[in-house]
Amino acid sequence: MNAPNDCKPLDETDRRIIQATQAGLPLTTRPYHAIAEQLGVEAADVMRRMQRMLDLGIIRRIGAVPNHYALGYRANGMTVWDVADDRIDELGERVGRLECVSHCYQRPRHLPEWPYNLFAMVHGKTREEVEAKARLIADVLGQVSRGTDILYSTRILKKTGLRIGS
Repeated sequence: MNAPNDCKPLDETDRRIIQATQAGLPLTTRPYHAIAEQLGVEAADVMRRMQRMLDLGIIRRIGAVPNHYALGYRANGMTVWDVADDRIDELGERVGRLECVSHCYQRPRHLPEWPYNLFAMVHGKTREEVEAKARLIADVLGQVSRGTDILYSTRILKKTGLRIGS
């Protein structure tokens, strides 16, 4: 990522692009063209500006966010692991590369009640499927894992990022 001195402030067109996309891209074959038409700018300008904002870290990522429940995945489990802190980066990358893991990250421990520091989300149609995926993670971690648990979702929370008002 560029140093803060390299960051140009957002101009009005950048802000309008963020506002037009913060709830998601239009579900069309050419979403950037749809945004451009809505804003009265060229599609190439929308794409260039969004790439610049990605490069600068203003936008973290552009990607699909599936509704797992709508797809039939009702047993969603956050697997939590107690692994050595000095290996967390290496292990997190290995676990995060597993096809069955939708996201993986580190969180602080809260000893003695909460010894877990590595979190990996898996989705399944049944708890048995989630447990099978957790065993795949356990195979990757091997003896490095000192403990684990699975926290199952009990309700759907609306997930949104930062919103810029009009």
